[in-house]
Amino acid sequence: MMEYRFDAEKTKHELVTWIRQFFDENGPGCNAVLGISGGKDSSIAAALCVEALGRNRVIGVLMPNGEQADIEMARLLVNHLGIRSIEINIKSAVDGVLNGIESGKKNGLNLEISKQTKENLPPRIRMSTVYAISQSMNGRVVNTCNLSEDWVGYSTRYGDSVGDFSPMSNLTVTEVKQIGRLLELPDVLIDKVPIDGLCGKTDEDNLGFTYEMLDVYIRTGEITDLEKKEIIDRKHVQNLFKLKLMPMFDPKIDTI
Repeated sequence: MMEYRFDAEKTKHELVTWIRQFFDENGPGCNAVLGISGGKDSSIAAALCVEALGRNRVIGVLMPNGEQADIEMARLLVNHLGIRSIEINIKSAVDGVLNGIESGKKNGLNLEISKQTKENLPPRIRMSTVYAISQSMNGRVVNTCNLSEDWVGYSTRYGDSVGDFSPMSNLTVTEVKQIGRLLELPDVLIDKVPIDGLCGKTDEDNLGFTYEMLDVYIRTGEITDLEKKEIIDRKHVQNLFKLKLMPMFDPKIDTI
């Protein structure tokens, strides 16, 4: 069996240094701006930025879509870190787009709004909102994705999948949580059962396997449940396009 050891302390130190270097090169004096959901990823990303830049240069954006059952977790995080924050309810924006599509059908476009459209529109509007705050506050947007979610495509393209820099996209869920404990975040934020925020189910219910199983497979290539292995491999291949740059046509220009 392949051995795997993760040095959380060393990685945390390197991450903090990396964030500082990013800002030195791409925005000295700028703020780190990120959406705060109350889950582990946004909590740990925010805490890393606080350690790297100081709490006065981190801005959290809370974005409930109407009623958000766990909004108090997001408020707990910004209060715990002592960072500046703004709360913007995106329901009217989401409803406005969906109602506009419905109105457009009257002009001859025959379409039915798909389930995926309804689920992915809110995270895309959230990211537009984060960028609006960032551009108004001399900011750089923090991407909060992790390797485990990216591996199986568990993110919304042009929603939570984007940002100006990504501290955790090469770290698994297991590794991210270890770093969160070193940052002395409340356990309730680190151990909160992840819910996708789209359809109300837990991540693991939607995926069909646990992050613990996935993380071991990513790092060691070992997995005993062949049925789960097939699901993971299929999702990984299907969603690789999300991690690649947009394809661009390269014209062959003749020079004289």
